[in-house]
Amino acid sequence: MKFIKKTAIVTGAASGMGLLFSQNWAALGGNVVLCDINETTLKEKAKEINAEGKGNAIGMVCDVRDYAQVCAVCERAAESFGGIDLLINFAGGTAVRMQKIDREKYPEFPDVPIEVYDWGIDVNLKGPFYFAHAVLKQMRAQKSGLIINIGSITGQEGDGYGMDYPTAKAGLMFGLTKSIAQYGAKYGIRCVCVSPGPILTRDAMAKMKTLSNRAGDPQEVVDLCLFLASEKGQFINGENIMIDGGRNAMGRWK
Repeated sequence: MKFIKKTAIVTGAASGMGLLFSQNWAALGGNVVLCDINETTLKEKAKEINAEGKGNAIGMVCDVRDYAQVCAVCERAAESFGGIDLLINFAGGTAVRMQKIDREKYPEFPDVPIEVYDWGIDVNLKGPFYFAHAVLKQMRAQKSGLIINIGSITGQEGDGYGMDYPTAKAGLMFGLTKSIAQYGAKYGIRCVCVSPGPILTRDAMAKMKTLSNRAGDPQEVVDLCLFLASEKGQFINGENIMIDGGRNAMGRWK
C-alpha cells in the first residue's frame, strides 16, 4: 500500500492510535495533518514525522468541539496539499474516565454532572459530525474522498455509567456513517466505520474477554484503516466493521 501525495486529516493524532496511524500514513508516502488539543506533543510528533523524510506532516491545534477550528484545519489541509483524500476521526474517549470522575462521589449515572456527559457527546459525536460537514465541501469539489469514523464495541454493548460513550459511538457506527455514504455516493465519496473491541492502548483492555483470548494490538486497527483507504478497499462503503477478536459474537452472559 502506498499513499504518495495522498492527504489525510487525523484527529486525536498526538497519541495512541491516531498518532500510530499518522506515522504509518506518512511512512507510506502520504501527507498528514495531525489534529489534537495537546499543542506541545503535537508539534514534537509532526517534527519527528517530517524528520523521517518519507511523508509530510503538519500539526494543527484543534478542539473538535469548535466548528471554526475544524474548518480551519480542513482549509489548511486543502491549501497546503491541494486536496483531502482521507479524514479519520480518532479523537474521543469515555467522559467519566477522561475527566477522572470520582465514582464514590458520583456513584450512578444520574449523579454525574451533566456537563461531563456533554463533553463526551460533543467530542465523540459532534466532533466527527463537524469534521464531516467541513471536509465534505472539499471532497465534493474534488469528487473523491474517504471518511473513516472510529466506533467501539461499547456502541453495541452499552455502558450503564459512562452513557455518553456508547450513545455517541452508536451514532457514528450506524447513523452518521450510513448517512455520509448515502450523501457522498454521487460524488465518489465513501464512508466506513471501524469499531474496535479491547485494544491495548491501556492496561485495562487486557482484562476484557474475546473469543480470540486476547486484546488487539493498535497496529491491527491501523492496518485495517490503511486497507480501507488503499486501492484494495474501494468496494467497502457505508459499513460498520468490527475488529474485536469476536467479542461481539460472545454470549452476553460471559
